Amino acid sequence: MLRTTLAGLRLHKARYVTTTLAILLGVMFIAGTMVFSDSLKASYEKSVMGSASSVDTIATTESLEDQDGNWEDPVPFTQEQLDQVRDLPEVAEADGVRRGPGLLLDDEGRTFGMIPPEAMTVGEVTRFEVSEGELPDSYDEMVLATTISDPTGFEVGDSVTVLDSEQQEQEFTVTGLIDVGLDSELSYRGAFILTPEAYASVTGAEGYHEIDALAADGTSEEDVATAVAGVLGEGADVKTSTEFGNAKAAEAGANAEMIRTGLMLFALVAVFVAGIVIYNTFAILVAQRQREMALLRCVGAKRGQVFRSMLTESFVVGLVASILGLLAGIGLGMLGIRFGGPLMGEDLDLAVVVTPAAVIIGLVVGVSITVFSALVPALRATRVSPLAALSTSATAAGMEKGTGKLRAVMGILLFLFSGGIVTLGLQGDSNSAAMWIVAVGAIVAFLGVVVLGPLLVRGIVGLIGAPLRHVGVPSKLAVDNSTRSPRRAATAMIALTVGATLITGYSVINATMQETTSQQLDGKYPVDYQLSPMLNMEDEAAEGEGEEVASEDVGGTDLSTIPESVRSDLAARPEIDQVFASRSDYVDSADDRIADDDGTVPVSSYVDATVGEEVEVDVLGGDLADFGPGSVLISEDRGGSLEAGDSISLGDSEHEFEIAAVVASSGMFFGLTLDPEDYEQVVPEVTGDSAVMVLGNDSASSSELREAVYSTVDEYPTVSVTSMAEMRQQFDEILTTAFYAIAAMLGLAIIIAVFGISNTMALSVLERTRESAILRAMGLTKAQMRRMLGVEAVLLCLIGAGIGVLLGVVFGWAAISAALPDIVFGFPTGQVVTFLAIAVLAGVVSSLLPARRAARTSITGALASQ
Repeated sequence: MLRTTLAGLRLHKARYVTTTLAILLGVMFIAGTMVFSDSLKASYEKSVMGSASSVDTIATTESLEDQDGNWEDPVPFTQEQLDQVRDLPEVAEADGVRRGPGLLLDDEGRTFGMIPPEAMTVGEVTRFEVSEGELPDSYDEMVLATTISDPTGFEVGDSVTVLDSEQQEQEFTVTGLIDVGLDSELSYRGAFILTPEAYASVTGAEGYHEIDALAADGTSEEDVATAVAGVLGEGADVKTSTEFGNAKAAEAGANAEMIRTGLMLFALVAVFVAGIVIYNTFAILVAQRQREMALLRCVGAKRGQVFRSMLTESFVVGLVASILGLLAGIGLGMLGIRFGGPLMGEDLDLAVVVTPAAVIIGLVVGVSITVFSALVPALRATRVSPLAALSTSATAAGMEKGTGKLRAVMGILLFLFSGGIVTLGLQGDSNSAAMWIVAVGAIVAFLGVVVLGPLLVRGIVGLIGAPLRHVGVPSKLAVDNSTRSPRRAATAMIALTVGATLITGYSVINATMQETTSQQLDGKYPVDYQLSPMLNMEDEAAEGEGEEVASEDVGGTDLSTIPESVRSDLAARPEIDQVFASRSDYVDSADDRIADDDGTVPVSSYVDATVGEEVEVDVLGGDLADFGPGSVLISEDRGGSLEAGDSISLGDSEHEFEIAAVVASSGMFFGLTLDPEDYEQVVPEVTGDSAVMVLGNDSASSSELREAVYSTVDEYPTVSVTSMAEMRQQFDEILTTAFYAIAAMLGLAIIIAVFGISNTMALSVLERTRESAILRAMGLTKAQMRRMLGVEAVLLCLIGAGIGVLLGVVFGWAAISAALPDIVFGFPTGQVVTFLAIAVLAGVVSSLLPARRAARTSITGALASQ
């Protein structure tokens, strides 16, 4: 039997070409994902460990929890503590690292970043390595991190402007560049290194945030770490270089694992679709080879031998395809390393890493999915008696059993169950749990499509095929052929339905997010420009406890607000029609009904604007007309059981207010909204604006308005200017880029599905060789034969894509509704039309080779051989 099986594979290897391609693509995606992510992770580890190995012990400051359970800001190490570390017998040398926020101007004269980058000083003993040039030696020299030099274009030898603690400009010459490696904060904020004197002038800060030490001869890094920890005491996180490197590598590895997980999800979709294609291929082959298997049974082969023969066949096909897929996956991983790293902003020396796990998993998945998919057809092959198989048609092996009433009832019940699950998910609050419930409902609905597939094929072909019957003989024959084997057609169609559902679903999510974002920006920010102050890094520990986070000053200058003069200067420009501002802060409140656990409540106010006109708001209770001095608006999440007309207090009850209205919570309205006069009394120490909104004059062009805004804020480099049109464009670009990236990865599943349909068509052509010859003998031309098969394939693809589009629209809407509140539904008309057009094209392409074979078959030869 083994020789017979292998001989059959050699003789009929063309049958398995598309199956091999389907397995190959699935394994390629899995292996490529693992090679890419393993290479990325290894490069992360090499980068971190190489940097940390330049010292033996690294001590950093850490937050401490006070007796009330609140987290305090880390306390910098003192010069005395650094000297104590240097005096330790276990330490050969030690130096400190100062870190503090500093304002650096980019090549356009604006402050770099939304958060001040870190100004730093380092000593001779440091884990930071200069990748180009050298460390600063004089007051007017600096070293830039590549996270600043790359986006700004600054190079060694360039002059860079930094604002000192008095907001005066100072010029520095770039003497070198450093790579901060995988330090997440420095990578995000950027950094530059100064001399200690320049650092003090720029930041006004004191103390060290890190101490790096080298071990004395004969002392292990563990002993050094223990000794340093004993000197520094609480508030110090002391690690050996190995421990520090492992911690940073694990942190960075999480990024690689996230990439691996995301890509692997798409790989599993591709493998799942490949499994459907493999199942359908073996099911058709079993049906076509009934007589062959019956003859084997008649000459002595047992059922077990036939079963094992089929599994051996699938094993060999799966193994060969998996090996080819593994090799292709390594190549794909190499391409990802070559182009993927730079595209993600990873400036790392990526080397190809092929782990045993990648090889084993790729081979096991490929072989397992092939054998498993062939299991049911192989069992089916053993259940037909030899005599029955010799006397029945090629499709009598059960391919078309079970397409009646029971199937219809089961399918309808699954759809009803799916509807109930989705309804349950949409009943509660919008969150990730609700989205997972909707996902379960989508899976159940897909099972319903699988069960109802044969009936759907018959019904839909009957509906859309009616007009095709009048187009010509080839189209009429194609419609009849499409319903001849509905279960086979449905199985081939399902593979395409999977990909179409996922792509359409994400298209709906993407379009809805774009529409929602656009309307929210138009409604909440009906302005042309928004000005924001330089934001500051918040204390993560305090933020985690829900406490008020104080603004971090740079050089004694408050960067959390915009000076009032900016608003007045803008209002004086003829190109500008209106300027208004928002102010916000946290204030103490003894009123437990509105205060947070720390006794504070967020308050805000709008200056030179009318709430309900320039600033839109959704009123849930009360009347905006009652809002004014002595009254407040309270957000829904803050109000609790409070209603319009109730009184609340701020401070130690010295400020009493009446609630004018309860409004919907949003980014514009959270906590309490006060009249500007009341805000000045409650928060007298804050005189600047939290944000300034600008509305241009209708007579001014967009370029004139832009020039007016930017020229006005030239004197205020720490003020960030955002064009709302540019913001909308940025949102759209981000969403569009994400969509095309995901669509490209899901496209692999579509390609595999098209292979499956092409395989189904090819095997059907082989099965209908005599029938095709008779049609040709009766006058059907080669062109008509090609057209018949083309229409048949297009019908199959359109049905699969159409069902997928329908499911994708429904569950895409349900998923985004479950995940986010107050969405505005967006329908991706252009993308849906494109998908359907691609389905038509896929049908045409999948029919080319089968149609060519059918048209070239000799009429007399086919009739004589059957």
